[in-house]
Formats: sequence, structure tokens, C-alpha cells
Amino acid sequence: MRFYDLSLWLVLSVPLSHAITVPFTRHRHSEADARLTRRSGRSAYSHPLVNAATDSDDSDASGLTTVHDLLYLANVTIAGTVYPLQIDTGSSDLWVKGASFPLSNTAITSQAYNITYGIGWAYGNVSYATVEFAGVEVEKQAFMDIKVANNPALSYGADGILGLGFDSLSTIDALVNMTGSSAGRTFLDNAFAKNKSEPNFISFTLEDTSNDYDSVQGYFSIGEYNPDYKAVANSDNIWTWPEANPTRWGVLLDSLLLPGSAVSLTSNVPGVPSGTAVVVLDSGTSYSYVPTDVAKSIYGQVSGASFDDDLGQWVVPCDAEVDIALQFGQSVYPVSPLDITPKDSSNASRCAGTIMPQDGIGGTEFDWLIGDNILRSVYALYDFGDYDSSGKLGNPYIKLLSLIDPDQASIDFHKTRGGSPQNVTYNSANVTGNAAGGSTSVTISDHLADNLNTVANFLPAILALMALNTLLLFGLIGGGIWWVLRKRGRSRARKHPGRSEPMPMNTMSTVGLMSNRDSHAYQPVSMALTDDMPFTPPTPAFTQPGFGDGPISPAPPATSHLRASVVSTNTIERPKSVA
Repeated sequence: MRFYDLSLWLVLSVPLSHAITVPFTRHRHSEADARLTRRSGRSAYSHPLVNAATDSDDSDASGLTTVHDLLYLANVTIAGTVYPLQIDTGSSDLWVKGASFPLSNTAITSQAYNITYGIGWAYGNVSYATVEFAGVEVEKQAFMDIKVANNPALSYGADGILGLGFDSLSTIDALVNMTGSSAGRTFLDNAFAKNKSEPNFISFTLEDTSNDYDSVQGYFSIGEYNPDYKAVANSDNIWTWPEANPTRWGVLLDSLLLPGSAVSLTSNVPGVPSGTAVVVLDSGTSYSYVPTDVAKSIYGQVSGASFDDDLGQWVVPCDAEVDIALQFGQSVYPVSPLDITPKDSSNASRCAGTIMPQDGIGGTEFDWLIGDNILRSVYALYDFGDYDSSGKLGNPYIKLLSLIDPDQASIDFHKTRGGSPQNVTYNSANVTGNAAGGSTSVTISDHLADNLNTVANFLPAILALMALNTLLLFGLIGGGIWWVLRKRGRSRARKHPGRSEPMPMNTMSTVGLMSNRDSHAYQPVSMALTDDMPFTPPTPAFTQPGFGDGPISPAPPATSHLRASVVSTNTIERPKSVA
């Protein structure tokens, strides 16, 4: 038997159910190949991918830019005019502040509202126009035409926000519903309703433009997979919490992993399984917000780390590698350490944590707010649910594909910060009722999938060779036994055998036969890694759902509410309802 056949058999026999989701390769796309067919792939024309540019002043042809990797903008066409808007999975409203009010070629209504934010506000009227984004066009789309606003996004080149959340979180939909109309639905809801047979998901990667080692290109699509990361289709569904009719993109986190240990999780959300937490995955938030004890578990174990009361954050030595991973169901998603401790732009000798301690961030609705600093480590797919034959929409879920190899991430971290890389190992927690509905599956990259497909194609020939080798082996064994018995028979025929008669040799001994073959060890290829970004603590805010039962009296904001329009380079704040 040839031993590579045995090795292949052992590889095929290894159970894959406990494999950790890890990356294999990431590629940049040229402008020539950065195109997708429209949603179902059946359209006769194509449209550009939404790819990240390298600077906020240089918008590429596909129309997505990023500001210090803290803000991600996409070009959205409203009534024939292109506006750069922030893509935000943490809110659901579409609003724009144009050069004039009202916007040309739009149908403005008398419904006015002041959308307030943690920092800033936007006041305007509900309007309707044709809206196009990522190759999908919706006629008579409701949006907020802003008359006057004070919002940090406007200082960074954005003209507004494109909310990618559920209708239940939409201020505009709630306002229009008060008139007895259903015309206020979100852009994505209207886009999916146009053809209920097509997939109802969005997917994206967020580029880190400041990292020399990052080979990931920003990507956004509606109803299409990124060809490099199509293995996400094999990932477990991470169901929202609650599973039916959720307000936000919140899911159950099963474990927060540190190298060799795990952090205990608790939740303020009623009915959540013990040992889990509800986390919202929000592309409109730059950093992430967790309970105080969780942040201490992450940074407190770092030598030289301390909590800065003035910043309200943990400060660590810049060469101190901080490794974490999130576990959803049976899959583990490492986070780039360069995104966990960026350098403080006001003090280059220190680095501050982007995992921000804030108790009660989501009240009793959710526990953590996960932002771009973690989302850059995954390819994310948000599925709103598919329509069944009766037209009923299924439950929504998220799929993730890891883009980080923790060992290579450690190497690249220390290339940037100095020091020696580590071997990073995460021990996944035992999950019984996990986010994937109790099932376990494996998420692998296209490279490994192609290798396995090749093996599958040649499997019949491989099995035939193994069977032939087995027959040859049995033939050799049989021949050896016959030879031994024949020799022993001749020996017994002698009447006076010599005392020094040679003993038969065991010709089938396998001792040492494998020693001259090197064992095969697969080395995963590094995905793109994040680098240092200018550090200024962002302030979280997010849309509060719905309205009270009483009528709302729209009024323009008082001048006393005005704030400075230029604030720290932080995330755009999501609107809160005004009661």
C-alpha cells in the first residue's frame, strides 16, 4: 500500500464538525472585473460593485468611499442626482441634505419631522422620488428631504444616511403609517418586494485603507455573493433575536474567546438563554460597545494597561497584542488585533481600546453594539428572509465568513508595532442550543472547497487504487505465509536439524516505514489585516423604534439645540425618536 493513499484516507476520515471558521486568501479586484449582474443574475446588463476608495476625497467609479476607516459612504441616486450616503445597518431611514430645499424632481409632502441624534439632528419633510442603489431601482421611494441639519456626517462628505435595517425601526414608515398609508417602507423592503423569487440579502466587506498588509477591497451588493467569499453560503444561519419580527440586526453571541480562555456572558434582555448575550451588528458605528466587566476582561489582563477616566477607555502599550474572537453557534471569528488597539492620534506613544465600556448600551433590547472595528474581520451577509409560495416572508438571519487567520494577524501586528508574534489558539465553547438552531456545519474558503471538490471528482479512482493496493497487500501477506510454512516444513523434514539453524524473518514488519515521509501540515494564508487608525473615541447612538400612541407635532428644532458641526472623527449617530 502506498502511504499517500493512507494519508488521503485519513484526511477524508477526519470529522469536520468542530472546525473553526478561518480564512485562506483575499484578493483585490480591478475596475475591469468589478461588476455584477443585477440581483438574480438574469438581467441583460451589469452594474458596478460598490468598492471602497482609498481616501475620502477620491471617489472611485463604483461610488463607495471611507473616511479614516471610520465612516463608509456609498453613492445613492435620488431623482437623478447622486448623493454620497453612509451605509448603516443600525438604522432604517433614508435621508439626504441636498444643495437646495426642496430637492428637484421630487414629490414633497407636508409631513415634517426632526430626527434627533446623540450628536446632531436632521429636520425635513417626507418626500418621494425614484431611488437607485447598487443597481436596484425603486420608484416612489419615501425618504426624508432635509431642510436644515447639524450632523457630523455632513462634515465628512456625506449628504445623509442610507438605513439598511428593518421597517419596524423606520421613523419615516411610522410617520407615513399615521396617515393610513403603507408607502413609507424602506428602500430594501421595496426592492425585495419587486421580485419575491429573488434572494433578499445584502452582503459586504469593509476595507481598511490605512493598512499596508490589507488586501481586502470594500464590497457591497444586494442579492449577490462576492465571488471570492461565496463559501459564506455554507455558513450556519445566525438567527436574529427575537427570531420573528425583530427590530434590529441583533443576534445571540455564544462566547467571547481570549487565547486559552473565555469571558462569561450575561444579558439584560428577557428570555435570552443563559450564558449568551444579544449583540447588534451595526455598520454605522465605528467602534464596539460592551459592558464594563467585558471590556476589563479584554484589556485588564494586558501588562501595562490601565483605564483612562478622561477618555473613558482602556489604554494599553502599543506593542501589546490583544487577541479576541467571537463565537456564534459552532463557528469562531477572530478579530484583527490592529483593530482592537489603534494608536491615539493625540499621543503616539499610547494605544487605546476600541472595545468601549458602556453598561446598559441597549437597555433591555440588546447588550452589545458591534461596529466596524470588528466587522472588518468578516464578510457579512444580512438576509431579510425569503418569501414562501404563499408570499409569507421567512425569518431573517446573518451569515458570516471569517477573514482573519489569527497567527498571521499576530505576525502582521508585530511587523507594525514591534515585538514577537504569538501562536494564537482559541478553545471554542460547548454550545448546545446555538444560534444556528442546534446544527453544526463548516465554513471554508473557496481554495479549500476547490481542493475538496477535486478530491471528490477523483474519489472513485482513488478508491479503486486503494482496493488494488489492498489486494496486492493481501497477496504479499499470503505469499509470505506460504514461504514461511514451506521453509518450516523443510526444516521439520530434517532428522537432525542444526542448533544454529536460521530462524524465519518477519518480512511484514512496518516499524520505521513512515519515518521517512514528512507529515503534511496545511498552513492557512493570511487574510487582509487592519492597521492603526487615527484614534478619537466615538459616541454611540442608534435609532429608537417606533412612536408613542399620541400624535406627533412636527416642529423645526430650536436654535438652542445646535451643536458644533465638526466633531471627532467618529461614527455617525443613529436617530432617536422624539416623543
